[in-house]
Amino acid sequence: MNPTTTPSPSPTDTEPVWRPALVLFVLLSLVTGLLYPFFVTGVAQTVFPHQANGSLIERQGQAVGSELIGQPFAQAGHFWGRPSATGPMAYNASASSGSNLGPNHPALAEAVKARLDALRAADPGNTAPVPVDLVTASASGLDPHISLAGARYQVARVARSRGLAPGQVNALVEQHTETSLFGFLGEPRVNVLALNLALDAQRP
Repeated sequence: MNPTTTPSPSPTDTEPVWRPALVLFVLLSLVTGLLYPFFVTGVAQTVFPHQANGSLIERQGQAVGSELIGQPFAQAGHFWGRPSATGPMAYNASASSGSNLGPNHPALAEAVKARLDALRAADPGNTAPVPVDLVTASASGLDPHISLAGARYQVARVARSRGLAPGQVNALVEQHTETSLFGFLGEPRVNVLALNLALDAQRP
């Protein structure tokens, strides 16, 4: 009995394999690389134009920041945001990260102590407990919000520095407090940039 041999495929035998693969590649490239992005972008620009363009905050036609990214504030007359551990500067959106320090790391304890000392020095008469978000950085390093407790802790200092009544400053805090999403997701929070801009528009 003669052994059987498998005939070698001719060049035309491979045509049914590469042709549909090439057609599928081109089709998917058009759908996922052009049509879908254009569709999603068009829907976003139509339905959510503010969010699609970075949730920018503008004053007098100029963008001064984003609702989604924090900024450093150090003046006594401004509310201070949550500390940022991004490098090489704070709130660096191109290098979002945390400190990656464990709770028992000496460097973390030193950083928290330095932030506590800065808060106490800026408002020596304030003996209230310091909210934790004012002395610890987040995982992203870009938090634009502080807790409602973090904002209320700073009211007296800001009011005194600006010559405003504490009740006037506290009213601004309440006006800029964002509630939980759907009433149960997250905690009430205050956008620091929006609050400081509102403060800058006040008169003693």
